[in-house]
Amino acid sequence: MKARVNLTIEQDILTKAKKYASEVGSSVSELVENYLLNISKTADGQSLVDYIDNLKVPETDNAIDFKKQYFEDMAQKYGD
Repeated sequence: MKARVNLTIEQDILTKAKKYASEVGSSVSELVENYLLNISKTADGQSLVDYIDNLKVPETDNAIDFKKQYFEDMAQKYGD
C-alpha cells in the first residue's frame, strides 16, 4: 500500500532530482522510495526490522546486577 509523504527540500536540489529522474526514466518518488528501501536493508538484503527481530537474546546470569557491575568496572578503570 502506498502512502503520501510531504518533503521539504531546496528548490535547486528538486530541479536536479527531476532532471535525473527524467534521464533514467523514473520519478522523484521512485528515487526516494528506492533510496529509503536501500538504506533500510542489511548487507545480505534482509530488512533491518527482520534482522533485529531475528537476533538471539544472549543468555545472562540473572543474579548479576549489570548496572552495579558497570559502575564498579568504571571505578576500577578510571578510579573513584
